[in-house]
Amino acid sequence: MYGEIALLSGTANRPLAEAISRELNVPLIGADVFKFPNQNIFCRLHASVRGKDVFVIQPTCATEHDDGDTASVNDNLMELLIMMDTLSRDSAGRISAVVPYYGYGRTDKKDQPRVPITARLVADLISTAGANRFLTLDLHAGQIQGFFSIPVDELTAFHMLSDYFRAKAIPDAVVIAADIGATKRARNFAAALEMPLAIIEKRRVQRPDGSRAKALNVIGEVEGKNVIIFDDEIDTAGTVTQAIVFLRAAGANLVYVCATHPCFSDPAPERLSSVEIEEIVVTDTVPLPPRKLLPNITVLSVAPLLAEVIRRIHLGISVGALFNE
Repeated sequence: MYGEIALLSGTANRPLAEAISRELNVPLIGADVFKFPNQNIFCRLHASVRGKDVFVIQPTCATEHDDGDTASVNDNLMELLIMMDTLSRDSAGRISAVVPYYGYGRTDKKDQPRVPITARLVADLISTAGANRFLTLDLHAGQIQGFFSIPVDELTAFHMLSDYFRAKAIPDAVVIAADIGATKRARNFAAALEMPLAIIEKRRVQRPDGSRAKALNVIGEVEGKNVIIFDDEIDTAGTVTQAIVFLRAAGANLVYVCATHPCFSDPAPERLSSVEIEEIVVTDTVPLPPRKLLPNITVLSVAPLLAEVIRRIHLGISVGALFNE
């Protein structure tokens, strides 16, 4: 048995950590987490966590803070590692890394010569820094779970997002996979909503400035239909906006976009504003600064889900049963 539950937040997504804290009625541990002028990151706990069951909440995404300061993926990853090392050296009973968004998750395989598998490297770093468990949402590739030598709980926002669209009851709707890689997720989403599926086929086209992916065909019927583009994350929004232009040309009506992780790396806000989208539905795994909160964005919170899973892990109750209830 571990001691009492404790929550520690990094600076990457403090609002989400505070929401989880409210759901559990457990205060966040007091801590100073900051950068020195030489950019070295430092962590100091305000009280001992000896023997406690500590959950560290820190997505490894890029972050724009309200004061105008920015933190890169590497900053937030290093912050997570340093916080866990601090907890380990203070003799925490168990350390669980709660990483709603897993940075470097797209570098999950060696798909060309002389490249790294950074998703595996990051998994090793998290374990080495002191994590006893790892908790995340919607990994870009399922095999990343196998990169860890510690227990992994991969949750999903699938049910939350499908429930939202089921309640909207959009007529004549079709779920869209924006490329072949998103087909499996989109197929499951379409099945949950009892809607047909269409897939956009993209191919590499050689241009003078290099090869680029171009939408060439849509597999399925979209003419006269309302469409829901579904994927795990939106980064620069190049794929999704190209898909929207292509779907419009194919005769689609209203366009909805749905994803778990709103990374929205520049120029995503400009691209999403340049096309006609009825609604963009995302979660708060990645914090969105005011300039990226477009008028048509709806943000669903994963705090209740994460709080319930943290409670179950702490009490030794099945996490899988949560999705079978």
